[in-house]
Amino acid sequence: MNPYAAVRPLLFRLPAETAHHAVKSLLRGAQATPIEGVLADRYTVSDPRLETTAFGQPFPNPVGVAAGFDKNARIPRALAALGFGHVEVGGVTAERQAGNPRPRMFRLREDEAIVNRMGFNNDGADAIGDRLARTDASVPVGVNVGKSKSAPLDEAAEDYRYTFERVRAGGDFFVVNVSSPNTPGLRDLQGRDHLETILGTLADAGADPLLVKFSPDLHRDAIAEGVDLAESLGLDGIVATNTTTERSEDLGSPEAAEQGGLSGRPLEERATSTVRFVAERTDLPVVGVGGVFTAEDAYRKIRAGASVVQLYTGLVYRGPGIARDINRGLLDLLERDGFDSIDEAVGADL
Repeated sequence: MNPYAAVRPLLFRLPAETAHHAVKSLLRGAQATPIEGVLADRYTVSDPRLETTAFGQPFPNPVGVAAGFDKNARIPRALAALGFGHVEVGGVTAERQAGNPRPRMFRLREDEAIVNRMGFNNDGADAIGDRLARTDASVPVGVNVGKSKSAPLDEAAEDYRYTFERVRAGGDFFVVNVSSPNTPGLRDLQGRDHLETILGTLADAGADPLLVKFSPDLHRDAIAEGVDLAESLGLDGIVATNTTTERSEDLGSPEAAEQGGLSGRPLEERATSTVRFVAERTDLPVVGVGGVFTAEDAYRKIRAGASVVQLYTGLVYRGPGIARDINRGLLDLLERDGFDSIDEAVGADL
């Protein structure tokens, strides 16, 4: 029996954000102790067939933690010990932010989903940058860079630049977040003029590797334009996708009516479709995010063109063994299909 199956009902009695902080506190307490090694022995799957390289970074396996889970860069080592091949921290903003009023995170249990309207709550670029500089994780650590709520749209580029310059020493790659639905006006920055200014400013500041994260709610023409822009500016990759504000009629949870970004199982098919759309239009590496719960979910995104995948909601519903289970399952799927490595499977369905 999965031990997490016995613990989850207790956690789910707590408000979602309270449970999230409780889990992070436990993981933080395990770092730099013998428990960290015990976790790594239990959850890490080491196999050369899982190793890959994307945007210049070597990954021990393709399964990572998406931004939002470790906003303040407190537990990258613990997440690596759970078998994840990379961790994306943040979103980080120039200013320390409290975020939106609580409650601001909701479980959609019947749908294996989460709605959040956190609002980029984080300790700010100065504090997180100092913390990252002291972090010694065994896997690549990416930094998701967002816009401060107080920064006007016409000053967004310099706001992003300030954050990047504070976190650059501790990041292995950097993701420009212009697609969160929980900061007023942020998605307006996905327009070509704003995006070109922001990405160009960060490129000039030396952000490398630099990726951009798109919303699944963007019209396909806008995504295609964003891909073209990423290529023209010499970016290193694209993250597809962020959460969605749209709601399917077949959602069964009453919490589906809550405002905010929806993540989890209902996003899987749409996110995979967006990964495929992007990968068909560029040779840039694609990070596939949205609805990854199983090896089959991850494999669909990989075959659709994702070099690596990320998850968050799956960790909430499936527990600490999810990276191990996905990586073991990926090895079985590679063997089934006659692939010698993850790299051979990337884009196999294109």
